[in-house]
Amino acid sequence: MPRKYNKQKKLHVKKGDQVLVIAGNDKGQRGRVLMVYPKRDRVLVEGINMRTHHEKPSQDNPQGGRLKREASIHISNVMVIDPTTDEPSRIGRKRIEEEGGGRWVRYAKVSGEIIDK
Repeated sequence: MPRKYNKQKKLHVKKGDQVLVIAGNDKGQRGRVLMVYPKRDRVLVEGINMRTHHEKPSQDNPQGGRLKREASIHISNVMVIDPTTDEPSRIGRKRIEEEGGGRWVRYAKVSGEIIDK
């Protein structure tokens, strides 16, 4: 059943997470998530999926030339690294009750440790 009110996708990664690439040319490499694109189900990971970008000469870069930049990869090709065990883990969600209401947090299924602080 599609969401009725909050149409925002709930993804297992957030900006700043340490992730392991589990598929593709960069399989086995680790990096930090720089940006998440929820509508396209893609993430930008630091140092992963480097592509050559041809840049015209400009005021900032008078020489111009070919620069290496990260390209996005599909979100299903990354796993969040559990901060306690330093190993990749699947992610679950659970509700924590606090004073003045509760909130949803992500937790690592391997250790049960909460990822969102």
